[in-house]
Formats: sequence, C-alpha cells, structure tokens
Amino acid sequence: MRSIVGLFHSLALKGRNRSLGKGSTSSLGKRGEVEASRYLQRKGYQILETNYRALRGEIDIIARKRKEIAFVEVSGRSRDFGPPLEKVDARKQKQIAKVALAYLQSNSLEEVPCRFDVLSVTEENGSIKIEHIEDAFQV
Repeated sequence: MRSIVGLFHSLALKGRNRSLGKGSTSSLGKRGEVEASRYLQRKGYQILETNYRALRGEIDIIARKRKEIAFVEVSGRSRDFGPPLEKVDARKQKQIAKVALAYLQSNSLEEVPCRFDVLSVTEENGSIKIEHIEDAFQV
C-alpha cells in the first residue's frame, strides 16, 4: 500500500517512458475484462473506472475496496502464447503507474492508499480462469 507521494517520487526518479500502444483487442481480451470486473465485484470491490485513459496510457480497471484503491491490469492470453503475467513487464508497470498518478491527482485522491494488481485471465476448454495477484508490483 503506497500513497501518491511515494508513487510520485519513484516516478520522478525513473525518468520518462514512451507510451505503450494497446495491442489488438481480441474477444478473449474483451471477455476477460468483463469477467475480471465481475470477479472483483464478487470479492467486494467497487468498480470506479474501466479503461481509464490518460497520458497516452490506459488502466483496465480502477477499483476500491474499503479505503484502498487498486489499479488493475487485466492480462489475458490463450495458453499457446505463454502466461498472461509475462505481459506486465517493467515498462508496462511504469506506464500504469503514470496513468494511476494522473487519476489520483485529477480526483484529489493523493493521500488515499493504493496498490497495483494484476488479474490473469486465461481460457481453457471454453471456461475462463482468473488469478488475482494483489500488490503485484511496486513502482
């Protein structure tokens, strides 16, 4: 759990980052984001935003549980292309953090504790499997 002050300082130290383009949207990707939102709601999260865009980047889901905000990257791939978590590399993490900072500042939430989660969505034999990794990375 980190406040916006810690987030801001770590971003300032890491320098600039090029924008990451969004890959092609597949049916698994869209379905995965819908299923991820439903999953979070079942776990007691309030969905604040989906597909939030700022600074040429995007956060898939912004959710709140109790007094903490979770910035959630939904990572989905079929099993043939490797584990979904591999998609959230250091470069992607920096971009998510920058967009998160913009969200917190634009909503006057600088002092609210926040974290970065990854929801891994895979499809096997027609069914969706979700793995939730809370506090998946630090910036």
